[in-house]
Amino acid sequence: MSGSNANSYGFYPSARQTTFVPDQLVAGNLKLVTENVTIGASQTIVRGTVLGKVTATGAYIACVKTATDGSQTPAAIAVDAVTTAAGATATGPVYLMGEFNSNYLTFDTSWTVDTLKAACPAPIFIKTALSNDLV
Repeated sequence: MSGSNANSYGFYPSARQTTFVPDQLVAGNLKLVTENVTIGASQTIVRGTVLGKVTATGAYIACVKTATDGSQTPAAIAVDAVTTAAGATATGPVYLMGEFNSNYLTFDTSWTVDTLKAACPAPIFIKTALSNDLV
């Protein structure tokens, strides 16, 4: 294509620039491992929610320290928000490995940061990260 015919197709190469503003949930350089899993019924999960895995169903739900169905053990961190209706499950992405900033995690009040750190399996590390923002 040359001359005026090049413009008749309506394609104009261009570049766009946007500003990426990280939420600081991820707090280190450890490789992130993700997987799509089943999120249990009647859940409202936000990014950064600590999830446990129900032994009987294999579904992931918000981790509560006093639960007795297997979900009392932290197993994953939610990548994105997922909402499920009563009696229905959904698929959602979770982090199975990584370093996470405790200030940006969402977890049940039955946990403290220290007890959650101690309960997490080895590939999930929770730490308090300092922001790079100048003060």
